[in-house]
Amino acid sequence: MNQLLLVLDFGGQYKELIARSVRYLSVYSEIRSGNISADEVKRLNPAGIVLTGGPNSVYLPESPKCDPEIFNLGIPVLGICYGMQMMCHMLGGEVKPGNIGEYGRITVTLSAENPSVLFNGINKEPFAALMSHRDIVSRLPSGFRMTASTVGCCAACEDASRKLYAVQFHPETKHTDGGNEIFSRFLYDVCGAAGDYKLDDYIGTQVKAIRQKVGESKVLLALSGGVDSSVCASLLSKAIPGQLTCIFVDHGFMRLNEGDEIEDIFSKRKLCFIRVNAKERFLGRLKGVVDPERKRKIIGEEFVRVFEEESAKLGKIPFLAQGTIYPDIVESGGSYGATIKSHHNVGGLPEKLGFTGVVEPLSGLFKDEVRVIGRKLGLPAFLVNRQPFPGPGLAIRVMGEATEDKLDVLRKADAILREELDGMKRGKPDQYFAVMTDTCAVGVKGDERTYNSVVAIRAVTTDDFMTCEYTQIPYKVLTRVSSRITSEIPSVSRVVYDITSKPPATVEWE
Repeated sequence: MNQLLLVLDFGGQYKELIARSVRYLSVYSEIRSGNISADEVKRLNPAGIVLTGGPNSVYLPESPKCDPEIFNLGIPVLGICYGMQMMCHMLGGEVKPGNIGEYGRITVTLSAENPSVLFNGINKEPFAALMSHRDIVSRLPSGFRMTASTVGCCAACEDASRKLYAVQFHPETKHTDGGNEIFSRFLYDVCGAAGDYKLDDYIGTQVKAIRQKVGESKVLLALSGGVDSSVCASLLSKAIPGQLTCIFVDHGFMRLNEGDEIEDIFSKRKLCFIRVNAKERFLGRLKGVVDPERKRKIIGEEFVRVFEEESAKLGKIPFLAQGTIYPDIVESGGSYGATIKSHHNVGGLPEKLGFTGVVEPLSGLFKDEVRVIGRKLGLPAFLVNRQPFPGPGLAIRVMGEATEDKLDVLRKADAILREELDGMKRGKPDQYFAVMTDTCAVGVKGDERTYNSVVAIRAVTTDDFMTCEYTQIPYKVLTRVSSRITSEIPSVSRVVYDITSKPPATVEWE
């Protein structure tokens, strides 16, 4: 059993980054609701606790609070942003609205009189940290001392004798200088962490757990071809060779040659691979549909219908496998944070399919950890390192109605873009794709006037896929991409580059 660091959520948008940062430092972390009882915390026996940020003002009666006994357990606690304000408020300090808010990278100055163990790893001082708050701690609780400040607020405080530490900024983001060092100091110098969390034995542990749960029974997996379901399929085929059936519903919205590549990989493994070519069926359902939300719902519903029909042909299979990963569970709610999406996979399979058990061998892992497992299982790099791809596929990268003609153009444009950017040696974006807009523009080809489609290019740089900046691709690369797309695809007359970051935009156009 690995040593545990508890992340208690109070609606913080960066809670997953906190948990990932901790795991990156070889300490196992779990996210739990901020209203967990002190008795339950004692039962879990964590090495330390982190209190996340959140959107509320702690002095309002309806604002979320933790069990006050948590501060008396002797377990080290680190409060971040709202977590700091809540700690100070509940322990007798004062929190009030500030004169001005602090948002973005703000300069933090360390206290010369009150040095803190948290900042021993900071290489430069003062340093820049990500702030996102209006309320401030205006009076510290008894026993606390201020260890860092900005022009506008107390930026860090602590009561080291009680192992209570707090920062107003967000060390979990890349925008804070030395954020990993701050977490490392808390984990190892304050909590005395053992650093016993490694992925090296994860495959062996899961293989034993799967075999124990499944026995000789058959297992059914809806294989999308994405990273999660592909790694899940590979792990299951290793654990229970010959007992796994994978149904790959090809809805016709995959990228160029992607369906064939998926079939080539998994048809050679020790499992039963079934490919259902349902392109015409899905296109028929989307005829005349232009609203992106309707597209998503129709594709999800149709996926369920196809999966139902195909699974019925196989007879009774007791276990359903899903490529659920830890963020899926976190985003399903169960905390003070808003439910981002319902916890479901493969479109939300109905209960009437009658499975007696669910197998989710990746449900404790983050995406980067899933990729590590995929590489250890021998999956090809193009699949393990696959960029995020929406479940509805290219249907929501075609603006307006998704027709076969538009999809054909988009596949070719997207393949050209990926071929050119895949070869970048420096500054390569973390995600990049083409978009088929619903706009036409005048052009000239062969001395003749044209009035053809406009293709947009989207490329972003991010380390968490929650926020991003557009990638400043060199002009010569953009020129080459544009030239190839307009030359090799006759029906495209113009290529544009999306230079909007997130926020205010999203990564996808629909």
